[in-house]
Amino acid sequence: MSEHEAVAAFVEEAGLFYERLGLSRTEGRVMGRLLSAPEDDADAPALCEALGVAKSSMSVSLRRLEQAGLVERFRRPGERRDRYRLAEDVFQRAFRAKMAEFDRFRALAERGLAAVGDDPRRRERLELMRDMYGFMADRFPDLLDEWDRVKKERGE
Repeated sequence: MSEHEAVAAFVEEAGLFYERLGLSRTEGRVMGRLLSAPEDDADAPALCEALGVAKSSMSVSLRRLEQAGLVERFRRPGERRDRYRLAEDVFQRAFRAKMAEFDRFRALAERGLAAVGDDPRRRERLELMRDMYGFMADRFPDLLDEWDRVKKERGE
């Protein structure tokens, strides 16, 4: 398999991967392209051509990725066309945003506990849900702080 074919396969795999995480397949393919392209940014027409996507679909995808904080839009001095690149520390920022869901899962479990009353079997499942997400919410910030230290030691 040539490098071009391998990168194309990676971009398609990224599309499916990110789709499972809640993005559209096109948004996932854009992420894959920006991760694997030789240059670290691209304009919308270049992304349309590389991914075989309609201009309207690309516009929606780029807007959603920008709103989610995954890509940044910018212009080079003297150019009139917007360009897109992965946001600074995109993966850590995305993970921190996802961590807010831990509290929502915990709150959902609390509402479930209030709803089921004293039934021990149902309470056990909901308590496990509440406690696991509480554990994650408590521990993940420390892991991300440690990752910051590791990155700093690596010179990033």
